[in-house]
Amino acid sequence: MDSRNLREKFIKFFEGKNHKLVAPASLIPENDPSVLFTTAGMQQFKRFYTNPEEAPAKNIVTCQPCIRTSDIDNVGDETHLTFLEMLGNFSFGGYFKKEAIEWGYEFLTDELDIEPERITSTIFSGDDLNSRDDESAGILESMRLKYKEYSREDNFWGPTGDEGPCGPTVEFYIDGIEVWNLVFNEYYKEKDGSYRNLQTIGIDTGMGLERMLVALNKKNDVFQTDLFWSVIQEIERLTDLKYGSKSDIEYIKDNKQCWVDIRKKFRIIADHVRATAFISAEKIEVANTGRGYIVRRLIRRATRRSKSLGMNQPFLVELADVFIKSFSTYYPILKEEKDFIRKNLIDEEQKFQKPLDWVDQYREDLEAAQKDNIIKKIKDIPILLKPGVASGEYIYENFQTYGVPPDLSKEVAKELRLEVDQAGFDNLYKKHQEISRSASARMFKGGLVGQTEITTRMHTATHILLKALQEVLGPEVHQRGSNINEERIRFDFSYPKALTNEQVKKVESIVNEKIRENISVVKRETTVEEAKSLGAEAQFVDKYIKYGNLTMYSIGEYSHELCGGPHVKSAGEIGKFKIIKEESSSAGIRRIRAILESLSTG
Repeated sequence: MDSRNLREKFIKFFEGKNHKLVAPASLIPENDPSVLFTTAGMQQFKRFYTNPEEAPAKNIVTCQPCIRTSDIDNVGDETHLTFLEMLGNFSFGGYFKKEAIEWGYEFLTDELDIEPERITSTIFSGDDLNSRDDESAGILESMRLKYKEYSREDNFWGPTGDEGPCGPTVEFYIDGIEVWNLVFNEYYKEKDGSYRNLQTIGIDTGMGLERMLVALNKKNDVFQTDLFWSVIQEIERLTDLKYGSKSDIEYIKDNKQCWVDIRKKFRIIADHVRATAFISAEKIEVANTGRGYIVRRLIRRATRRSKSLGMNQPFLVELADVFIKSFSTYYPILKEEKDFIRKNLIDEEQKFQKPLDWVDQYREDLEAAQKDNIIKKIKDIPILLKPGVASGEYIYENFQTYGVPPDLSKEVAKELRLEVDQAGFDNLYKKHQEISRSASARMFKGGLVGQTEITTRMHTATHILLKALQEVLGPEVHQRGSNINEERIRFDFSYPKALTNEQVKKVESIVNEKIRENISVVKRETTVEEAKSLGAEAQFVDKYIKYGNLTMYSIGEYSHELCGGPHVKSAGEIGKFKIIKEESSSAGIRRIRAILESLSTG
């Protein structure tokens, strides 16, 4: 079975169980600064477990793309990935453990034809904080399913943060590999560590598409499934090397260890290029901080492996083209942002060539130093702090002088079985950050206020834009994300198809009409009930409800939104609003890019 069929079977099965298909969320979380990327299918639904009346349906099914940055260093084995797709079914008071377990088993055996003897499960064993999950145990026993009992670490999920919905889990395994996690949100953990029963119980499940394909097709690893195999073959073609498997080890010239090393390099390259393509499709540029740094790190790690396989740059962009072609049917944003994805890869590969040469030199120097030929190249700093330990000061100076990424230097040291003087590096890097922050503060004091005023004007414009979209397209349109900088507005919203030119013009015209009317923008403290009575947009109310009264910004009687600000005092301050592009963001999500022209043209 290929990935397309598995996605379709899962969605169709749960639609048949009265689940509503909801479009995947953007990889960039909405109004959630606590995480860089969307990491799970339930992330966009968190508020529904405590506010089920706000959910678009009691039961939901999705296929959600996710980024797990914590797994970057583990990529290269058979299972770890940076980008993955999570199939999930969710319920907010619609059903609970019995249906979730029985439907899960039905999907595995009836829809996927998996032999029952290959399936095992696990339950929460209980502890001093929460009791054993006897209910799930009884359900599994009635179905004559084998299960094991595990502790909180393995079979109790959540909450994310200090407080929130959480509960025990049942996990399904195929041939000993975990493929599906069923979370039963029946508790709410308070900040003081106590637990109370949730008023509305909920279901949150996640099935890894990649892992399930491995189990279904009885492959050795995820890279032999259709999601990766075309790219693995392209790497083979471009390098004249073979990925290898236990059945064709004769393709490898040297010994088994060499074969394993080649496979690991293939996997890192393939995983990192795919993740880079999806993150770049969100218009994330390579940078030294935040999400842009993750893109930079992925490209550089893949570039290093491609060079070690004898490839000339640019090389990764050819692999990205293969991914874009194979994934664009389900994720059209990849095709729409193809030029941006290619530019990110090509530019960073080229920029990394000189630092990469220094990384290679660093490896040679480390090897020489281990043989007692101590090399001093940077300000007479020894490359080894002491036998068996790579100098943190040397790594820092390599970073400062030649731009060699510290994580790559540390990676090289670990490959040579050396410890890293992390404390020495951290002390120097901390001083560097303190100097940088001090310089930034002085720069802001000297003249960045104007840029803040621009983004404030843009922020207010997005409130009017959302209302205009609802006016033209219908009240079911809601914000699904936004990104504002000094140059442009990027606004994501729920809508199933592309807007016509006439619709785009109409939305732009309404926004400018409201700006010309110079409507007052009023900030007021309110409650959830009052905000809802005014028809206020309250998509993210769960993030603020715990603080009591909420802040609402009203643009006359035209727009009301719960929001933290900042905003202009009257709409006339915004300037002329111009839509420069309307495009797809992901399935069921559209994206508008807009700019503000000077105040005098408004």
